[in-house]
Formats: sequence, C-alpha cells, structure tokens
Amino acid sequence: MAEQLRLMAVHAHPDDESSKGAATMAKYVAEGVDVLVVTCTGGERGSVLNPKMDRPDVWANIGEIRRAEMDAARAILGIDQAWLGFVDSGLPEGDPLPPLPEGCFALQDVQVAAGPLVRLMRQFRPHVVTTYDEEGGYPHPDHIMTHKVSVAAFEAAGDPERYPELGEPWQPLKLYYDIGFSKGKIMALHEAMLEAGLESPYEDWLKRWEDRPDKGPRITTRVECAEYFPVRDDALRAHATQIDPDGFWFHVPMELQRRAWPTEDFQLARSLVDSPLPESDLFAGVRETCHAR
Repeated sequence: MAEQLRLMAVHAHPDDESSKGAATMAKYVAEGVDVLVVTCTGGERGSVLNPKMDRPDVWANIGEIRRAEMDAARAILGIDQAWLGFVDSGLPEGDPLPPLPEGCFALQDVQVAAGPLVRLMRQFRPHVVTTYDEEGGYPHPDHIMTHKVSVAAFEAAGDPERYPELGEPWQPLKLYYDIGFSKGKIMALHEAMLEAGLESPYEDWLKRWEDRPDKGPRITTRVECAEYFPVRDDALRAHATQIDPDGFWFHVPMELQRRAWPTEDFQLARSLVDSPLPESDLFAGVRETCHAR
C-alpha cells in the first residue's frame, strides 16, 4: 500500500489558513490527504474588521472568540489544527513604529520558537509544508516570524542531532511559500470584472502596485482548485471578527473567479525530491517516492 500523504500548513493567526491556500487544502482533504494547519499565535491582538462584530463584548473576549472561529473554519475545511501557543504581536502603526509588545511571538528567539514546530513535524510527519515567504507575504511581524520558524523547523526536523528531546527525526520533502496575490492574478480578476460590466474592487490596488515588486515570476506551482473556492469562502466567513461578509473579499462573483484564475499559487522553496517545474501538484515527486516505499 502507498504511504498516506500528509500536508502541514503553518500560519501566523487564526483566519490566515482560510485566506491563504484554503481551497488547495480542501482539495487535498477531498482526495484523502491528511492536512494539519499549525497556528502560531492566538490572534489576540488582531483587529475587528467586521463592523457588525466591533462591540465591547467581542473585544472583551477576543481570544476565546478567535479560537471558536478557528474551530468553525477547521470543521468547514475538514482539516486538523494545532496551536503553537505564542502571543500575537499585533501590527505596529505610526512613524516611527512603536516597539513590539514584550513577550510577543515576533520577539522570540527563532531557534527556541522553532522547537514546538519541530515537535509537531516529528509527530505529524508531513511530506509537504507550506508557509509564507521571507517577507511574510506582507510585512506583518508575525508573518515574517512564521516564515523564519517554519524554515528553521523544516531544516531541523530531520536532523537527529538537533532537538533530540522532541521526538524521532522526520524530514519533510518539500517546502512551499504561499503566493496569494500576483499582478497577473489581480489584473485577470480586474479585467474579468470590467468585461462583465461590473465595478472592479482592484482599481486602486493596481495603481498602488506600480511601486511594489510582482511575485508572479516566483510562482512555480499552480494548483487547480476552483471547485473548492466556495469552501474557502465559507471558512473565511467563519472568522467573523476578521472578515466582513459584505466586504472586499466577496465582491467578485464566484463563477467569474473560477474562470479568470482557477488556481492557488505557490513557490517551491526547498525540495528533496525530483519534480520538474512548473508543477500543478504540491505532491509532485512525493507521490512517486511514497509509492516506492
């Protein structure tokens, strides 16, 4: 029998798993892959971005509420989920930026903070790990720290001399970075909206993009998962404090999204198997290895 395929997705906060790669995870769950989301922080310092939830009772219980939202999203996606237990760093604003809160995730020593993730990798034994690029996808301190911790754990988990107290070594075979938005994707959705006679929510975004690097050329792997976009959106809505159901994320009609850009996109950052690029499967090269065992 072929070995059971396993995917680990490492994210900074509850809701990140539903806005980055969620349709891909739902697709693999439907195909019988074991999927574990690792959430580094509790999202305690996240903003309340849904006006209907911006209430004193919500703010007073934000940590508990965000955990309950994560439970709901986990059930919708069909995944397993684990907390690393670090405290949200918040998103500093101002000029100059204020210091980060004492004890928060982004201020941890990377090698120390990687320990709990190494333990999970050795317990779950993922073949593939996904996380953020070196910029965190966008420059939130927790996202950048998630990148650092994920890379450190990926490199240490298979080494018997590192973290020997944290379980039997296990080496994941591939590491990917989520590429949530590229200029090509935004342009495709923008043009599809205009062709349909609809107002595009991306016009201002494209204007701002002139001063930003495009991550499109970094994409190595495009996973066809349009069938699971509705599952992704249901999981997003489960994070009611973070996602306004009448907001930006849901302005583009579903059929238009599926037609204009039917994939979620990734950059292959590390690979210990042979998988020629470009790819359409995060397990390219892994499936052959597992069948051979």
